[in-house]
Amino acid sequence: MIRITIVPRAGINLYGAVVKKEVVLSRSGKGTLYRSGRKMKDYEKWAHKSYNGWIWIEKCIGQVVVAAVQSRKEGHDNQLLGSFVAFLDRHFRADIVSITINYE
Repeated sequence: MIRITIVPRAGINLYGAVVKKEVVLSRSGKGTLYRSGRKMKDYEKWAHKSYNGWIWIEKCIGQVVVAAVQSRKEGHDNQLLGSFVAFLDRHFRADIVSITINYE
């Protein structure tokens, strides 16, 4: 499993913006990441159209967003990780201060 900590710029609700962007992309038939679990407060479960596994996204104290990437296949976490980080970079680069990746 890989844990990602995303620190947004001051005053930015990054978790809300990420969820809204996924909804917009999903409704327009674009994007490869999609919600795969039920709606929960400050917590999301996403999947990828091509890669087997999940990305758990959680809003934490101070608007920090924490994500856990877990693949169904051993050693394939990097595909989901790359897709998620690319999504963040593509859509929210100006809103992010730092991204920290922890391998477990």
